[in-house]
Amino acid sequence: ETPVLVGGTSFYFNALEHGLSNLPKSTNESREKYNQLLKEKGSATLHKELEKIDKKAADRIHPNDSQRVTRALEVFDLSGKTLSDLQGNKKLGIDYPIKKIILMPPRSELHQRIEKRFLSMMDEGFLSEVEQLKQNPNLHEDLPSIRCVGYRQAWQYLNKEINEGAMIEKAIIATRQLCKRQSTWLKSETDALILETIDVESVVNFIQQ
Repeated sequence: ETPVLVGGTSFYFNALEHGLSNLPKSTNESREKYNQLLKEKGSATLHKELEKIDKKAADRIHPNDSQRVTRALEVFDLSGKTLSDLQGNKKLGIDYPIKKIILMPPRSELHQRIEKRFLSMMDEGFLSEVEQLKQNPNLHEDLPSIRCVGYRQAWQYLNKEINEGAMIEKAIIATRQLCKRQSTWLKSETDALILETIDVESVVNFIQQ
């Protein structure tokens, strides 16, 4: 049988095909250190520090991507080597032929679907879910999981930092920005077939042929 992998997180597909880098494991102490630095200095300032240490990594990581910025700094702190150097020494991926199909719908259609999806999440109790998470004393707004698109904006709303309308607008915009970054990554896959649609029936028919 032929395995079929479907998803939207390019990192895992890249790891499967090309292997993973041997990066140092994060420690509680180092995460606390960089979470505190993030609070004190902000992501943009830490990104400038990363530029001095590892310009290659800084060039491909957006200054607002605090999780990846702090991880790159943490890797250098723990290993004494830059993230770029360590990523150049990957373990080998799988040795099988891979056929990659990328769905790349028109931007206007994608934006409409993003908005519709988030509004549907709101109708299905998304805010109640985040409110329950907020009651957990072990969770806070600086955790990577809470900084995820949608959760960050809902957390701000529940903290009364923004109103509901602003929360919805910010979450939709952040999702669009995330999709734009994913699209940029996917377009770099030179050996992939790109289908300009997200119509499920059309895609299934194409694969079956």
